[in-house]
Amino acid sequence: MLIRDARSADWAAVWPFFQAITAAGETYTYPRDLTFEQGREWWMLTAPGRTVVAVDDDGTVLGSAKMNPNQRGGGSHVASASYMVAPRHAGRGVGRALGEHTLAWARAEGYRSMQFNAVVEANTRAVALWRTLGFTIIGTVPEGFRLPDGSYTGLHVMHRPL
Repeated sequence: MLIRDARSADWAAVWPFFQAITAAGETYTYPRDLTFEQGREWWMLTAPGRTVVAVDDDGTVLGSAKMNPNQRGGGSHVASASYMVAPRHAGRGVGRALGEHTLAWARAEGYRSMQFNAVVEANTRAVALWRTLGFTIIGTVPEGFRLPDGSYTGLHVMHRPL
C-alpha cells in the first residue's frame, strides 16, 4: 500500500465510498445528502491542510485522509484529521496506515498534539483503532450524535500528544 498526496483526479475514486459513508449517517457529522461537488469541497483540502489517498499496487484507491489544524490562531498547534476507508477494503489495515501517516505528518509539521473533535461513540472500530494509536477519550458529549434510526449516541473528543 502506498499513501500519497491526493490529486484532483482521485476524487472520482474517493467519491463512491465518501458518498456511501456520509449517506449512511453512522460515523460522520456531515450532511447525508452532500453532492459530488460539495463533498469535494469538504474533503479535498488545500493548504494549510493536506489530503492523501492510500492506493494498492494496481492504483486502486483504498481510503483517504485529510489533515489540518484543529483550530486557527491560538489553537493552530493542535492537528486534526478525518479518515474514510472504502468499505470493501475494511479490515486490511488501511485505516491504521492512514492514522500512522497523519501522525507522522503532524509531527513533521511541528504540531504538539492531535485531536479528533467528533468520534461517534457507536463507531467502536474507530474508537478501538485510535486507542491503539495512543489516543485517549478526554470527554464525551452525551447524545451528541443522532443515528439514522433516530437513537442517540455520544461524540467522543479524542486526543494524543505528539
